[in-house]
Amino acid sequence: MPEAAALPFPPRPQGRPVRTLGILAHVDAGKTTLTEQMLFASGAIRALGSVDLGTAHTDGMEVERERGISVRSAVTTFPWRQVEINLIDTPGHVDFGAEVERSLRVLDGAVLVLSAVEGIQAQTAVLWKALRRMGIPTIIFINKTDRMGADPAGVLAQVQRRLTPLALVLPCPGEAFPQCPGNDWAQTVERVAEQDETILGHWAEGRPVAPELLRERMADLARGGSLHPVLFGAALKGQGVEPLLDAMVDCLPAPAGDVEGPVSGLVFKLEHDKTMGRIAYVRLFGGELRNRDAVANATQGTLEKITQIRRVRVQRHEDAGLLQAGDIGSVCGLQARIGDVLGDAGGVPEGCALAVPLLTVQAFAAQEADFPRLVAALRELADEDPMLGLEWLRDERELHLRIMGVIQMEVLTSLLATRFGLEARFGPPSVIYRETPSGAGEGYVEYTMPKPCWAVMKFALEPGEPGSGVAFASTVRNDAMLLRYQNQVENALPGALKQGLHGWEVTDIRITLVEGQHHLVHTHPLDFAVATPMGIMNGLEATGTTLLEPMLACTITVPAALGNRVIGDILQMRGTFEAPALEGGEFTVEATIPVATSLDYPTRLGSLSGGRGVLSTRFAGYQPCPLELGATSPRRGIDPRDQAKYILAARKAL
Repeated sequence: MPEAAALPFPPRPQGRPVRTLGILAHVDAGKTTLTEQMLFASGAIRALGSVDLGTAHTDGMEVERERGISVRSAVTTFPWRQVEINLIDTPGHVDFGAEVERSLRVLDGAVLVLSAVEGIQAQTAVLWKALRRMGIPTIIFINKTDRMGADPAGVLAQVQRRLTPLALVLPCPGEAFPQCPGNDWAQTVERVAEQDETILGHWAEGRPVAPELLRERMADLARGGSLHPVLFGAALKGQGVEPLLDAMVDCLPAPAGDVEGPVSGLVFKLEHDKTMGRIAYVRLFGGELRNRDAVANATQGTLEKITQIRRVRVQRHEDAGLLQAGDIGSVCGLQARIGDVLGDAGGVPEGCALAVPLLTVQAFAAQEADFPRLVAALRELADEDPMLGLEWLRDERELHLRIMGVIQMEVLTSLLATRFGLEARFGPPSVIYRETPSGAGEGYVEYTMPKPCWAVMKFALEPGEPGSGVAFASTVRNDAMLLRYQNQVENALPGALKQGLHGWEVTDIRITLVEGQHHLVHTHPLDFAVATPMGIMNGLEATGTTLLEPMLACTITVPAALGNRVIGDILQMRGTFEAPALEGGEFTVEATIPVATSLDYPTRLGSLSGGRGVLSTRFAGYQPCPLELGATSPRRGIDPRDQAKYILAARKAL
């Protein structure tokens, strides 16, 4: 691999320009190649790497180099025009959306990359919606303009039609207004005038607007997120890279955090190093951290001790000793988990959910003697990616994981082999269903035997709105049931709802504690935690539950002659569809189909269309499903409905 330039990390004086940015795209839009060109143009690397050859500098994992795709977010720092740019290169494949989700939370700005050939794809639209929900200022870079079939003008029009009309081509410094395909000077001036008083004054009075002035005003608007500069290029050839770097400095905001303020940071990524052990990647929003500092973990309520702070410069971790507001660094010594807040939680933005694991698989060691090593390896991987939801059933000697798709399963197999030297296999993936109450009802529990114990409760259960999750409230007076016991009930709900009547997690439910009673003598700590699952399951038996299945929103494009066949496939998969469109000899249809019936459809569509069909999907929520068309899940552990046996197990008397 080309050697990375060794650049020192002096402490960043307060006020020194810095940008903390992310680069995002649908898979194969050229995002990692673009990152490589940025590093080369900035002088951070002396020679270009290649995604195809497995030498890209931000593809640090062996599986990434082998497959030519990004699996984990990569963090690097490089200079441009005396500005220090912290850049996060995120995965583009939907199976690794959890990495993107965690990265979005730490960004001040973003570059969204589109292909001039494929245009807006399913993941592009998902990313755009997430960027807008989080208010992250965004530059749009239309890549691959040199490719056969490229249509930059068409993609620009598509962006303005489907994403935002305020995606406008940015003039380059010192040049006339760019003669880009589909670009219109008068239209650009008019749209900027709608947002900016200076340009409005020129436009209203008929005075000419210089490209330099237009760029300046567009940059101001872009930093506030009310306008989105568009640039064009061909990353593979290095075309358009330097103008993009200029735009990243000019049009995306600097961090707002105060170095002199209280410490406020977020752990968004974990790695395990053979020498340094556990490494936590921290974005600091306020204050500063130094080697050997103690910092409060607000999420876990603990005090953490920092042993070393390092910064990443193209796969090189260099001792920095200091992390300041606006910076990203790798911190050693922390026991924090992904998502933990360090210091003041008020300075950390809320996240945005992109990834929902829809499949579950069981992992097997090829050799029975390797089972303990497999448990340890999967625990480490689940530490780095909590979305895997590792479940280790000791009694059954079973390991279960939640995954986004088949590609992720293949990557996990490769990771276990290359990183841990383990040969492992996975069972066939099965769909993760959920349950929701079928109606309103009550659940009652009277946990008073065998003494000493006392916890009496009545719950009111009713269905919640689709996608609302779990809502809990209490109308019980504190003198009847102490507040600490009511908090105990709320904390016990996730475990109580983990398995419903059909064995799946219960969601979209409103639970109200309407009666509760403790005993001054007989109530012991955790009695209400033990009683809660019994009361909830009693209530679910009264309401009954409806099975929910995960759905995918799909865009399918095939040659026009195959349109009727695709419609038939959608109906056969129990799907619904919108009115199809015919354009340029291609048939395009938007459909919603169950995950369970479409697991093999990408393969079937490729065979049907001779490889000319295009299928893009995104998660579309859960919908009710008849039980006979879905699946039940075997209950794990003791069923709380068998109260005598459950109580003995809870009290470790079995």
